[in-house]
Amino acid sequence: MPRANQRPRLVDVAEHAAVSLATASRALAGREGVSAEVADRIRQIARELGYVANPYARTLAGGASSTVGLIVHQVDDPYFSEIAAGVIQLAAEQGLLVQICQSGRDPGYELQQLRHLIAQRVGIVLISGSGYDDPRMEAAARAELAAFQDHGGRAAAIGRHALGIDAVLPDNEAGGFALAQHLMDLGHRRIAVAAGSAGLTTVADRLAGVSSALRQRGRSLADLTVVHSDFTRGGGRAATEQILNEHPETTAIIALNDAMATGVLSTLRSRSVPVPTRMSVVGFDDVSVAADLAPSLTTIRLPMTEMGRTALTLALKPRAIRPRRRPTGHLLVVRDSTGPAPKT
Repeated sequence: MPRANQRPRLVDVAEHAAVSLATASRALAGREGVSAEVADRIRQIARELGYVANPYARTLAGGASSTVGLIVHQVDDPYFSEIAAGVIQLAAEQGLLVQICQSGRDPGYELQQLRHLIAQRVGIVLISGSGYDDPRMEAAARAELAAFQDHGGRAAAIGRHALGIDAVLPDNEAGGFALAQHLMDLGHRRIAVAAGSAGLTTVADRLAGVSSALRQRGRSLADLTVVHSDFTRGGGRAATEQILNEHPETTAIIALNDAMATGVLSTLRSRSVPVPTRMSVVGFDDVSVAADLAPSLTTIRLPMTEMGRTALTLALKPRAIRPRRRPTGHLLVVRDSTGPAPKT
């Protein structure tokens, strides 16, 4: 019998069901070798006792595999595919395999994917993509990762502030500052931001950089139009339609990632708004296609492939007493999508 205040163990389930430990384990894992009637009885007893399988203990007992689990927000976003390329490159050099999952920027589904990877006995978990400004949305993932590492697993993040693990941190605020400064240097005063979903720390940090640049120039933040939409190409199109319809005086649009910037340029082209003579556009990340857009995109370059390699490098190291932080730096890349503000 489990003692008071002690979580029921597998051995307790086996004793109540009058079966061997191995039989109880096979039944609860859904493996062959146990009749359906016996397996149903064992699962019923487990539910009555409140038994919950411990995936960390299974990982420790079975030996962590040579697989790296990588969770990204969106696999078809070039930002994440370039990060994944860096992870895969280093994993191949180390004789490791990479399993990629997509969270869709849904913290609940991300938690589900994390638990799935742990149950699959991966040795390393990497999580890439913005965190959430409400710490309660990441509390469960933080707890899972702490337990995973306490039982011998390793983990690292890219772009996350609050998971309590080693992290590669993009230069989001400084990059936002540089974009706004560039546009103001070109004479733009009516600037709009095509921002990603509210609640993402990446969006908040990049917006903070833009706001800081305006304040440094003595500009009122009331002059800055911010439109939140999905952090995707479609979100960029939707935000641009709203900006053009509600704020036609705008002369420059800051898209807070290159996927949104692609949507911005697409909408401006469909609305016959010339870039950059009538509207300047900037992005953020410098994905591989940014230079090939028409016009080519002014953006902030982040070393995305290297970010993936760095995250895995951190995870391959022994766990530190305090989580390690690795900033990325940034570079403003000026191309054809920005020009002087139109004269009025």
